[in-house]
Amino acid sequence: MRLFISINFNGGARARLLALRDELRGRSERGNFPVPENPHLTLAFLGECDGKRTAAAKSALSVVNFEPFAIVVERVGRFKRDGGDLWWAGLRGDKPLLALQRDLSDGLAAAGFTLERRRFNPHVTLGRKVVTSSTPWTIEPFGETVGAIDLMKSERIGGKLTYTAIDTRKAIL
Repeated sequence: MRLFISINFNGGARARLLALRDELRGRSERGNFPVPENPHLTLAFLGECDGKRTAAAKSALSVVNFEPFAIVVERVGRFKRDGGDLWWAGLRGDKPLLALQRDLSDGLAAAGFTLERRRFNPHVTLGRKVVTSSTPWTIEPFGETVGAIDLMKSERIGGKLTYTAIDTRKAIL
């Protein structure tokens, strides 16, 4: 299974992210845009995992402790790529978010996972391989309270990229 750990958005924040995706789509000549069910913030990408590694990921997730905290989407940006850019909605790097990602990464590394070494840049993908003459634009910040993180399975079902939560770690109340 192809796995990652993420914060999944709901309610108003999900609707706002989808509106940003749709605005980008309207400004673009072409691109690949996520389906409405998929807006998320990846905290750790684990890649292909067998049953043993999936169990190790669940174990690492089970010991991460965090209190509910607010996250804020504050900007639109892009990573330049040949063949089309990756556009994203950027989140403010507040201490609780950065601490959660660091603690999770430390636990996964201790469980034997090799994670990306680059600095965590919290963002939600709005489009891949996007070709547009538009430039990143200003948005009114918005957000939600994080109450859980999910171990997600990524698979293609009927040609559609589908993400399914296979384990959840709730915040300590």
